[in-house]
Amino acid sequence: MALGRHETPNERADRRWTDLMQEIRVAQTGVQILFGFLLTVVFTPRFAELSDSDRSIYIVTITLAAAATGMLIAPVSFHRIVAGRRIKPEAVIWASRLTFAGLLLLVATVGAALLLVLRVATRAPYVPWLVGGLMAGYLLCWFVLPLWVRHRHTTEPHD
Repeated sequence: MALGRHETPNERADRRWTDLMQEIRVAQTGVQILFGFLLTVVFTPRFAELSDSDRSIYIVTITLAAAATGMLIAPVSFHRIVAGRRIKPEAVIWASRLTFAGLLLLVATVGAALLLVLRVATRAPYVPWLVGGLMAGYLLCWFVLPLWVRHRHTTEPHD
């Protein structure tokens, strides 16, 4: 029984690029909505009431959101700049790396945003533990499980 697809390297690159763009669309939407919301926070009356610690968390959060947005948009720019140069397989590899970096930044952004919101909303001492537990769940689902499955079920060094 034949395993895998019967595609040329260029067909494979085209398929992988299309798959990556679909994945990025989902992540970009989420990070852009979160970033947009975070941009407005500083203009609310309640922002002036934040403690220095909460303002620091806000600065870290907005910076992470900006970095995540940039990383998740970077593959589009990357593709536009290298399009037509017959290097799509290499472009897919680099775009995939940028996307992975963007996802790492996105998980950090979500964690920082949750920490800020829950601190302001409750001032409860359990907030860091709650956020830590949620982040552990994200890391497990977004990275650990896929990497484990990849390691366990991949027989070839690519993909």
